[in-house]
This record gives sequence, structure tokens and C-alpha cells, in this order.
Amino acid sequence: MGSTPLNIEATVRELLPFVKRIASDLIASLPHNVDVEDLIQEGVMALIEAISRYDPRKGAKFSSYVLKRVKGAMYDYLRRLDWLPKSRRKNLKCLEQAIMELEAREGRYPTDEEIARYCGFTVEEVTKIRMDMVAKQLLALDAYMEDEELQIADYSQNPEKTAYKELLKELLVEAIKKLSEKERLVLSMKYEKGMNFKEIGLVLGVSESRVSQIHSLALMKLKSMLYGEGQRKAGKR
Repeated sequence: MGSTPLNIEATVRELLPFVKRIASDLIASLPHNVDVEDLIQEGVMALIEAISRYDPRKGAKFSSYVLKRVKGAMYDYLRRLDWLPKSRRKNLKCLEQAIMELEAREGRYPTDEEIARYCGFTVEEVTKIRMDMVAKQLLALDAYMEDEELQIADYSQNPEKTAYKELLKELLVEAIKKLSEKERLVLSMKYEKGMNFKEIGLVLGVSESRVSQIHSLALMKLKSMLYGEGQRKAGKR
């Protein structure tokens, strides 16, 4: 479908608040060196391109089509930054292991003090590393759940990778069933209803940080189930 410059300009003005909200939601979980204005700029460029390329004959809803591509462009930009050095990746791995093991042993989300003792960190270091963890999740499984076609490259010319992607989709459905009721509820509100952590917290009657904890733990569990089981099954094919 062709669009005149005037149509594009008017549509960009109309959708700009949504682009800014997407950027603000993403930036809340990222280190301070990531500039929200850069995210917005990436989003606006993707928005302009999506408006000019939108074809209603393909059946996609206009707002869903363009906003998914806006979010996809922001994820791509963040992945290109490669902001996490090797030393912080090592600390992040210990943090994730601590959360998984302590949660399984205690039957609850561990405190920062417990995580610090497990890894030999200070509580202040745990707080900083947790920001890295949330950002890493956001750029990996989080992106996949938002829209698989934007997180994974076009594998139409690679049947093996296409089969692996389909396997992951099947495993994701089964993995979500194994989460706790509250974890499934948080994921549903975030990914199906598009709510942010603050809004989810108001519904559940818990703090925004507690929602973030539930969300992070759910994603870690899914990642463990998906990529462990997915690789095993893919190897059998």
C-alpha cells in the first residue's frame, strides 16, 4: 500500500506517544548508559518504514503491525550495543544460578542478602548485577515471546533452523504450563495484555519490584526448560 508523505507524517504524530511508551518501558530495565532518546529515534525510523510498507491485504492489523516493528527495531538496537563485558557476564551467570538454586531449595524468591552470600558479592553488587540480568532477559527470551519473527532472523531458506524455531514454539507452550499460577499470570498480563510492571503490581497487590522478581524468575525457568529441552530434542531429529 502506498502512502503519501502527509499520511506518514500524520500517522507518526498519532503513534509517537506509543513509541515513547515502549521506549520508556524498555529503558526502565536497562543500565543508565542506554539513552531513551536513542531508542525513540530507532522506533520512529522503524515506524516510518512500517507505515510505508504496510499492506492491509495481508490481513495484519495496522497498529499491531507497525508497533511490533517499532519494538523489534528497539530490540535490534539494544542487541547491537553489546554493552555487557566478560567480567559482568560471569557475575550474571552466578546470580542466575543462585536465584534458581535458592528458590528451589527455599520455595521462595531469595533475598539479596542470600544471593550475596551464595556468590560472594556485596548486596550493592547484587543490585547492579540484577539490572544486567533483567536487561539480558529482555534482549533474549523476552524478545522471543513478544514476537518470534522479530527476535529470530528469516529462516525461510534454512529448513533446519525453521524446524528448530517451530520446536521452540511447541516447547514454550508446554514450559509455561509448568510455571506457578502467579508466574503465568504475570506473563499473561505483560505479554497478552501489554501491561507494565507497575500496572501488574496494582492488580496483584504487590510492589513493582516484586513483579519484576516474579517475571525474572519465570523467564529464567522458561529459558532453562526451553533451551535445555529444545537442544536435546533438536539433536534427536
